[in-house]
Amino acid sequence: MPTVTFNRKTFDRIIGKKIDDDLLKDRISYLGTDLEKADDGEIVVEVFPNRPDMLSEYGFARALSSFMGIQKGLRKYDVAKSGARVTVTRNVAKVRPYTVCAIVKNLKLDDEKIKEIIQIQEKLHVTFCRNRKKAAIGIYPLEKIAMPITYTAMNPEDIVFQPLDSSEKMNAREILEKHPTGREYGRLLEGQKTYPVFIDSNNEVLSVPPIINSEKTGRITEATREAFIECSGFDLVTLNYLLNIISASLLDMGAEIQSMEVAYPDKTIVTPDMAPWEMKIDYPYINKWLGLDLSERQVADYLAAMGYGHKPGHALVPSYRADVLHTVDLAEDIAIAYGYENFKGEIPKVATIAEESPFSKFQEKVARIMIGAGCQEVNTYHLSSQKEQCTMMNCRVDVIALANSFSEDYNVLRAWIMPCLLKILADNKTREFPQKIYDYGIIFKANPSTETGTEENVRLASVISHSKADFSEAKQQLGYLLSLLGLPYEIEEEEHPSFIPGRVGRVKVKGKKVAYIGELHPIVLQNFGIEMPVSGFEINLTEIFGLI
Repeated sequence: MPTVTFNRKTFDRIIGKKIDDDLLKDRISYLGTDLEKADDGEIVVEVFPNRPDMLSEYGFARALSSFMGIQKGLRKYDVAKSGARVTVTRNVAKVRPYTVCAIVKNLKLDDEKIKEIIQIQEKLHVTFCRNRKKAAIGIYPLEKIAMPITYTAMNPEDIVFQPLDSSEKMNAREILEKHPTGREYGRLLEGQKTYPVFIDSNNEVLSVPPIINSEKTGRITEATREAFIECSGFDLVTLNYLLNIISASLLDMGAEIQSMEVAYPDKTIVTPDMAPWEMKIDYPYINKWLGLDLSERQVADYLAAMGYGHKPGHALVPSYRADVLHTVDLAEDIAIAYGYENFKGEIPKVATIAEESPFSKFQEKVARIMIGAGCQEVNTYHLSSQKEQCTMMNCRVDVIALANSFSEDYNVLRAWIMPCLLKILADNKTREFPQKIYDYGIIFKANPSTETGTEENVRLASVISHSKADFSEAKQQLGYLLSLLGLPYEIEEEEHPSFIPGRVGRVKVKGKKVAYIGELHPIVLQNFGIEMPVSGFEINLTEIFGLI
């Protein structure tokens, strides 16, 4: 979990009073965070990654003051229209396609507040932004920028400016090679022919996201009274939450936030939108989940203690709460407000003797065999994207779409594991080779005959990547697995668009088709940005267990 250090005087001023250290420790621990240190100088806390809104003094104080009843309920944030515009060109779509922006007025900065802004920016980059891979934040002194602003992509040699903490101008490719920050984050633009860039109407470079700002137009100081903020990345939902988190902290700091028009080739959006959104409250579900019998009034009170608003039958969720996705998230916050210390333990009325299921034992045996074959286990998500499961794999697969996905990166239930492993290979191109990884877990496919309309199976997928990875190596690994499971097998020639023709087969055990094996097609590797050959297999463990 990220550790955040808060100035105690600033924290007490935001809360509105000084809280006794013992009470502070008690309340912080029950809020769902861990207090490492509290004295007259500073407070050090660990914040769960699912609460990025608490990574600043103002965000944490906002949550704690509501939890302690000092200032309960939904905070209302007003955003005026600035009329300013950021134009997003079509050619940035293949590099870093989205941005959301805002203007900040009435900043009253001192050294302490600048440190606060830098800390929340850095902590968000590490956690919510996945080390700038998923998103990145840029903050600029508005008085040095000529409107309107353009977000575009250019050849790196044509992007020439003086980066932060440098005494000379460089082009963007030189920055990635010579500048310390460029070397640290250059991997995020690796293989790109053009780089994203923000420029103003005077053709002054503001930044090359997600790498570095300009020394001339990208450094805020105590003299800065107005600022331009942009968040760039790959998913608009994520970026909107990110901008709202920063905007809420700045508003709590006493600044004013003004919205901007962000004009894409096919649409124009206005950001930020700080209005809360409504979530229907399922009272029976929450009471059953918590083992309580709460009334609507009690639920409203507990939600207010966690910073929510309420209207009949609905919770008003703050615009900066990126962690609230489902009714169970409301139930969790209600449990925190109710107090975990107030739940009473009950002995179950069912008497059983616990034992590990035979299938779990079988999975453990398979895992030990794969480790014995020199593979490293990884863990991937059950959620994936339509693009990753189908388009990038050069095939058509029936996937189950989520009804209300909050991210384009996770909008379907995975139909197979192989794309998830290829994504891991793509993220580790700079690591040593050979790379041999495997994962086993649930895949989902439609089945109208089941209660949920979905059938679940457990599969094992394994991939091998190095300069000479081929069908034979994958076959040796599969043969090693099945021989130790005591299962004879045969491989029939098969066609599959994700694999190279003539180097792909269907694996049969006792006459039943249970796996695909082969060398991944160059188109698939290109789609994932993988430069080494890859071979592998995916096998249905549920069916294998049934055959055993």
